[in-house]
This record gives sequence, structure tokens and C-alpha cells, in this order.
Amino acid sequence: MTPPGDAPPGRLRVALLTREYPPEVYGGAGVHVEYLARSLASLVDLTVHCQRADPAHSPELPAAVAQRTARQDPRVLAHRPWELLAGANEAVQVISTDLSMTQAVGGAQLVHSHTWYANLAGHLSSLLYGIPHVLTAHSLEPLRPWKAEQLGGGYALSSWCERTAMLAASAIIAVSNGMKTDILACYPEVHPDRVHVIYNGIDAGVYHPDPATDVLDRHGIDPAVPSVVFVGRVTRQKGLPVLLRAAARLDPGAQLVLCAGQPDTAELQAEVTELVDGLRSSRSGVIWIPGMLPKSDVVQILSHATVFACPSLYEPLGIVNLEAMACGCAVVASAVGGIPEVVADGVTGLLVPPGDEAALATAINGLIRDPGLAARLGARGRERAVAEFSWATIAAQTADLYAELAGR
Repeated sequence: MTPPGDAPPGRLRVALLTREYPPEVYGGAGVHVEYLARSLASLVDLTVHCQRADPAHSPELPAAVAQRTARQDPRVLAHRPWELLAGANEAVQVISTDLSMTQAVGGAQLVHSHTWYANLAGHLSSLLYGIPHVLTAHSLEPLRPWKAEQLGGGYALSSWCERTAMLAASAIIAVSNGMKTDILACYPEVHPDRVHVIYNGIDAGVYHPDPATDVLDRHGIDPAVPSVVFVGRVTRQKGLPVLLRAAARLDPGAQLVLCAGQPDTAELQAEVTELVDGLRSSRSGVIWIPGMLPKSDVVQILSHATVFACPSLYEPLGIVNLEAMACGCAVVASAVGGIPEVVADGVTGLLVPPGDEAALATAINGLIRDPGLAARLGARGRERAVAEFSWATIAAQTADLYAELAGR
């Protein structure tokens, strides 16, 4: 981003508020913020406030004080929970970072928050400084009841943070038309005119077909054998257990590659482990890569995949589908949320009903057994990702909304 002091005079001062930011990106919202910030930096005077700073770059936290630390980029400030709250419910710790963010964004002319983790900071900043608050909805707490497994009573707090901010925000960005519909259904008090659809995007220069095979070799993936790939967190939302149960019906000659980490709960991790062990006892070619892989590794795995499987039960857009499409991989995905706005059924991939294990297996097997069709869908997917989902376009639309709200 533009270094401090180098911003052209008169540009709108915007504070972007987020939980995830490089190097700590683990989900689609974090990917969105990373690339949006990069593209916005030439359009506005941007600072980024994120959470969970890398401990290696953070001094000891004074008691009951939220720590703010600058990353290598002086325009990025990382906020950590109050030390006094160590061991408290995660939602309570998050709220302490929201308070830290609120204090730190003084001087901004507009704040833009992403996910419930930062929505409260956006709302409080708007009240404290009298500035517009833009909220991007990447998911909705009322549609993720399984989060109670992870947060316990903190789910009521996360829901309160989101609802409070949603009802008061100057503008809400929905990442798909499906998400806009969900917002208006969950929060009928929100006027439709306050909800603006601006899609997630993809950097087609980063996500592109990679012919190399060193990553495949490292993880024991045979490039000569068809592969079905899953990339995502071990969370109810992503539907990994659905795929694992469907995998019992998959062509035995295909590999199943699971790039799956960050379990929400120990119980869900145990459930997934049991399903994977069961599959391995009955078939070969089940490869589970836990943890978060480097982006370049994921790109190579997707580039050689026959099918990318997205069995999500809830997905406002599903940026991971764009990543697979940009790598030239055919997609089989749940027809849920904003996914049908990304994956064109029969053109760039195949859509199946969410949670339908038989339909998921049938669609995947169809592409495994017809590699020519899979290749055609993948090529069209790459074309669509490049043509319709560029970050430059998305950043320009976002900056235009900022200007409208700020009276520029």
C-alpha cells in the first residue's frame, strides 16, 4: 500500500477493519480483504486494522490493555486481545480488540468492517467519530447455528455484534445477490437500498494453471491419476463430512485430496478423522493434508485436479470456487447461497443440492469418467474468472460507494 506521507492530498481517509490479514489468512474473508486492500490503495488513503498479531512481532501485553503493533507495512496495525482476558470466551476477547480498533481509527473519514469479528469496531467508530460505516457481509450468524459448537455462549455475543452493526451501518455490501436476499430475510429492518452487491474477486495472475509437479510429488499426489480436491477449513459450513460420506461412491481409480485444516472443534475434527480412516480402510488414494498450505501449493494442486469439490452447506459466494476456476479446474459445488452466481451449471461446472451425497458423487464421477468434459468446463471457468471477477473492478465499485457516502 502507499506509504504514509505519499498519499495524494484530498484522498478519502479509509480504515479497513478485519480479523484476518497476511500473514494470518485462513478463510475467504481474509483473502477478500487482502486483495481488496491492495487494489484500494491507489484509490483512497487506506489503513488496515487487523486482529491476532504475530506474537513474534508483539511485545508483552500490559494487563487490561489491548496491544497494537505495526506490521512491516506501516499502514497495517494489528490488535491483540487484552491480556486480562486470557482464557475468556473467544467472543469476549474479540470484543476487546474491537475496542482497541475503535480508539485507533481516529482521523479516518470512513470505516469499512468485515465479518462479525470487526463489525462492532466499525459500529463504535461510526458513533464515536460521526463517520460512515460500511459493512461487508461475508456470512451471517443466524445462518451459522453450528458456530455455537465453537463459541458456546459467545455465539450470542457474535450474533449481537453483527446485528447491532448491520442495523446501523451506513451501507452494507453483500458479496452476492444470494447474500443480499439472506441479509434482508435475516434482518428485515434493513432497507434494501442500503444493501449493495459487490462480488468477491480473484487475482488471475496468482491463481493460474501451474504445470509443475513438485508440490504433488511432495504430498504423494499422482498427476497421472484423476483427483478430486477439497480445499477449506474443517467446519460444518464447508460440508466436508458430506463429501467424505459421498466418497464411498466415488470411482475407486480416483484420488481424493483433502487440503483441510483449522477445525472448529475437537468433536468435528474427531468426526472427520473417523470418516477419513473409514475411507482409507476400504480404498486407496485418500490424501489428507492438514493445516494451511502456501498459496502456491494450493494453486498447483488445483491446476492438476480433475474436479474441485465444494460441498458447502452455506456459502455467501465461495471465493474458493473462483480460485479453482482460475486454475482451470472443473467445479462440482452445492447450489446454495451465491455459488450459482459463480459456477455456471453445465458451463464452468456442475451444481448439486446441498447435503445430497448421492448427487454429489454422481456429478463427480461423471467428470472423472469424462475427462474431456472436465477439461472443457475448467477452461471455461478460467475464462469466466478472468473476465468477470477482477479485483480492479471490485475496488473501483467499492471506492465509488465510499465517495457517495462521504459526499465526495
